Amino acid sequence: MAPTAVTDAEDPVSVAGGVSLSGVGKSFGDMVAVRDLDLEVRQGEFLSMLGPSGSGKTTVLRMIAGFEDVTHGTIRIGETDVTRIPPHRRPVNTVFQDYALFPHLTIAENVAYGLRVRGGSKAEREDAVSAALAQVRLTHVASRLPHQLSGGQRQRIALARALILRPRVLLLDEPLGALDKQLREEMQIELKAIQREVGITFIFVTHDQEEALTLSDRVAVFNEGRIEQIGSAREVYEFPETEFVARFLGMSNIIPAEVANRLTGLDRIISIRPERVRLLAPDAAVHDQGVVLDGTIAARVYTGPTTRTLVDTVDGVRLIAETQNSHHPSAELGFEPGERVRVAWTADHAAALP
Repeated sequence: MAPTAVTDAEDPVSVAGGVSLSGVGKSFGDMVAVRDLDLEVRQGEFLSMLGPSGSGKTTVLRMIAGFEDVTHGTIRIGETDVTRIPPHRRPVNTVFQDYALFPHLTIAENVAYGLRVRGGSKAEREDAVSAALAQVRLTHVASRLPHQLSGGQRQRIALARALILRPRVLLLDEPLGALDKQLREEMQIELKAIQREVGITFIFVTHDQEEALTLSDRVAVFNEGRIEQIGSAREVYEFPETEFVARFLGMSNIIPAEVANRLTGLDRIISIRPERVRLLAPDAAVHDQGVVLDGTIAARVYTGPTTRTLVDTVDGVRLIAETQNSHHPSAELGFEPGERVRVAWTADHAAALP
């Protein structure tokens, strides 16, 4: 029997799952945390809000949830203005980094807690809990207590507890932040699969660039209370629109405008990703290599899957080239520090920045 504890008729706000912020600002006294923000989150998409600490992303999430008042502007979910609606009446739910499971309740009781508050029959709750636990593949832990679960399992239980209430929008505030790297990467795959299965809007806050790129349909890059750029993972990585985005989202080589002007005729800063930079012998032919600079190897760093080579060019710019290591580590000798080298990239791999 399908879970029926929450229906559209019972929802205090029954709307589609898109989220719209128009001119939203938030101030704490004299400090402006969010500045006149406009943002459209499409129904059913996975949007990540990415940025450093203090960039405003968590404040935006809390305003959507209703945990923070809006200083000015409007927040809509579907066609409904929820700006002044209290949190418990908004069709959203939130998963935090601290999963906040009740230690004295079993896993099944933790997952059912929200349904108990809302009401409904015991049979309906049991059906809904069974379906939610099956969704996160943890049916076998229903009778355990939270301390008997791993960190990844507790994270999935927190997700099940949020999804069982059938929110139109699920807000996730760095929910994977407490996990180790391997488990975090595994949970990213799980989370994306669950979002695709349930089909609701996910808004995810993170400061981890790789996590945002892995999970998201679109990424909104925040800086000082504003969105610097929003687009698909490929768009914001391959085609950064500002120097901040180029530097924050992965590594990037920034070519000053005066050097770029000499090389390409563009009187603008240029950003080029390290994996797009090729290393050539100092006497290599350059007619088909695009943009070329001469320099000297400053250092080489072995990272496991790749090797990063730092090159000091004759123009006084330090560049990073990143190459994949082969299946035979003994073959990865390459250039050594102090050797002359040429670095090259094709013009269409570079992004011109303001």
